[in-house]
This record gives sequence, C-alpha cells and structure tokens, in this order.
Amino acid sequence: MSEVRRVGWIGTGIMGVPMARHVLEAGYRLTVHSRTRGKAKPLVERGAAWADTPEALAADADAVISMVTDSPDVEAVYLGSAGLVRSIRRGALAIDMSTVAPATARRVAAALAERGADFLDAPVSGGSWGAEQATLSIMVGGEPDVLERSRPILELFGKSITHCGPVGAGQATKLCNQILCAGHLVAACEALVFARKNGLDPRTMLEAVAGGAAGSWVVSNLAPRMIARDFAPGFMIDLQQKDLRLVLETARETLACLPATALANQLLTAAQAAGHGKLGTQALIETAESLNTLIHEG
Repeated sequence: MSEVRRVGWIGTGIMGVPMARHVLEAGYRLTVHSRTRGKAKPLVERGAAWADTPEALAADADAVISMVTDSPDVEAVYLGSAGLVRSIRRGALAIDMSTVAPATARRVAAALAERGADFLDAPVSGGSWGAEQATLSIMVGGEPDVLERSRPILELFGKSITHCGPVGAGQATKLCNQILCAGHLVAACEALVFARKNGLDPRTMLEAVAGGAAGSWVVSNLAPRMIARDFAPGFMIDLQQKDLRLVLETARETLACLPATALANQLLTAAQAAGHGKLGTQALIETAESLNTLIHEG
C-alpha cells in the first residue's frame, strides 16, 4: 500500500477547518471540498487546493477524510451522483469523522470495498476546542490494520485513539459518548440551579465538587461557561440534538430504553424553541433557570 501524501478533506465547518489545518501544517498536500466554497477560504489561503465535487477530490487522493453534519450528508459525499466512491482509487483510505448512524457507516464501507478502498468510521469528541488544540478523542470502527495505516493522520487530531470494533462500532461508541454528555449537561444545569436556590456561590460549589466523584468534562469546562454566560459554541445545541436523534432512533431499532436521554432531548428542544439552537450546549442553563423562575443576576 502506498504512503499517504495527498489528502482530500470534505467539510469545512466549525470542526473541519481546524482539523484540516493540522493536516496542512503536517506537510501533506491537501485538497478540500465543501458545500459552501467560502467556508474553505481559510484553508485555500494557507495552500490547500479546491475541488468542485467529492468525485474530483478523491480521484488522486491517497486518503480522504470527511467531517460533515449528518447521515444524509455522508451518503451524498460518498454515494451521491458526484460522490467519491465513483473515483476513489484502489488501496486508498477513506475516513469519516462525522457523527452519523452506524448503519450509514456500514453502507458506505460496503460501497468502498467494491472499489478496493479501505474505510474507517472515526467520530470524535472534544468540540471545537479539542479540534483547535488537537486533543480530540477518536472512536474508530474498522479493521485493525486499516487503523494502523491511518494512525499517523489520526494522531494529528488527538492522541486518544480507541479501536472500538468493526465498521459502525466507532459511531455506536460516539452515540454512547453523546448519551453521557447529555446526561452530564442536564446534571450540571440542575446542580447550578440548586446551588442558587440554596444560597451557594456557584463557583465555590464547582470548586468543591470538581475534584471528587461528581467531576466530569462538563463540570470542568461547560459549567464555568454557564456561570460566565459564555454561550459561544464549542458544540451547538442543534448538533447535540442531531446526535440525540441518532441515539434515540438507534435505541428504538435495538429496543434500548433510555429515559434520561429522552428527557435531555426534550429539555434541549425547549432551548431550541427559545432560539438557542446555534449557541453552545451550555446555554441549556437558561432553560433550566426558566423552569425555576430564576433570573440571571450577572
């Protein structure tokens, strides 16, 4: 199998741009494609080439990486009328780092296998901050030898790279991650509401609990932003809701009962109804406060 030198990148959103930038900075020849060409401008200005379609992008790439929004987007990129499966070379790598349904990953892998290309589903956790700092956690589904071949690229984005099983297992693991994140998010909001209702300084409360059994990434990273009213999106409520839709759809298919996740989904729906969908998930605190008739006092 040939060494990876030419990388194609599809998707230049809040995660895709900083991740693709790491590829450029590592010295790979990078070609990019996005539905909105203007979003790829920061990468093109740094030396990336532009491709008009996924098909054109994949034609001479040693590896193609996709980071798009949802299952239909992944299917269009890989299997559509101008999809990369039409041109990808035998022996090339394809790595989807989006968060999509496990069944979507398996369909894409089957189509690529017919072309002789290798596939990994490798969704990530860590938000835009992790993408910027190359500290993402990567959950991989696929063959172990394909993972080892892909590891030098994956290590550009984070050092926590876990092989979770065959194709689709990376996506299923990411959905477990989102179940946990949603539960932690709701718990952090409720703890902050409870602290205020009982006359506590919320910052002191967080300091007291963060180092113990209640500590979590959400407590350390999002709860302080809730207090500061910093709702800039490391990960948007709309995207969390997309992921919880995938969780609940997959749960119905596999008869997994997830009542707490369903509750988190409903609370985030209330946040969307209040116009907060484009804000970071930490903006859920405003929904929790409104349920308790709390008014933020600065």
